[in-house]
Amino acid sequence: MNSARDDHQNAAGSRRPNRIDRRFAELKQSGRTALIPYITAGDPAPQHTVDFMHACVEAGADVIELGVPFSDPMADGPVIQKACERALAHGTRLVDVLDMVAAFRQRDADTPVVLMGYLNPVERIGYETFARRASEAGVDGFLAVDMPPEEIGENSKLFAEHGLQSIFLLAPTTSSTRAATICDHGQGYLYYVSLKGVTGAATLDADAVGEQLARLRGLTDLPLCVGFGIRDGASAAAVGRVADGVIVGSALVGRIAERASEPETIPAALKAILGEMRAALDETVTA
Repeated sequence: MNSARDDHQNAAGSRRPNRIDRRFAELKQSGRTALIPYITAGDPAPQHTVDFMHACVEAGADVIELGVPFSDPMADGPVIQKACERALAHGTRLVDVLDMVAAFRQRDADTPVVLMGYLNPVERIGYETFARRASEAGVDGFLAVDMPPEEIGENSKLFAEHGLQSIFLLAPTTSSTRAATICDHGQGYLYYVSLKGVTGAATLDADAVGEQLARLRGLTDLPLCVGFGIRDGASAAAVGRVADGVIVGSALVGRIAERASEPETIPAALKAILGEMRAALDETVTA
């Protein structure tokens, strides 16, 4: 079980300990649930992204998922689709996103950063170039919606050599056989999609999520983090009782969109949303 993760740790061990593993070990020791915000890099303009990342950390974020804007974000609902459009209108490219992470690292050497997006931008610059530059910038993991374990191939070893963990998605429709394959290849944490549909859709059922996570815990010891449908403190707390981490995206990206004409007000708005979630999650802490 988790042989790919072990290979990653062995390959990357001589470079630097992965911040994701370290952060989840710390959270487990303290009995806390990870708060993982997602924002789209370059939205509403590239010069604001690093400030937004710092604001998320100040509000209690444990890991940051930074979206790489793409012209056809097929797993995302209209809120994040429009965020990608705004970022792309400013010419935000993958290499620009890596520069943002490098700038973030000038002040924050500890918070894990996971790039989330699609394979096309990576294929455009090349896997070797991406892995090297991502590692140099301080990226810790990569989640590509359209890169299942069957497609990653030798790139898994390449990413591991550069200290990048490959993070995969699981869904309510994932069969037990396929879930076992994904769990065996997963690194860092597993992203469980709480509902059928795109980001920002429907309302999650925390009890149903708990049942699915219980099944998955028999297949892996990786942290199980839940995204899609986390909107506020109440939904975060409900999921936090059964998951190792909660991932919030559309609620944050929607607030960024509302204040796009006043970007200086966005950090405080992000802090308000995440602060409520952090407080709600911490109320669920067990000694």
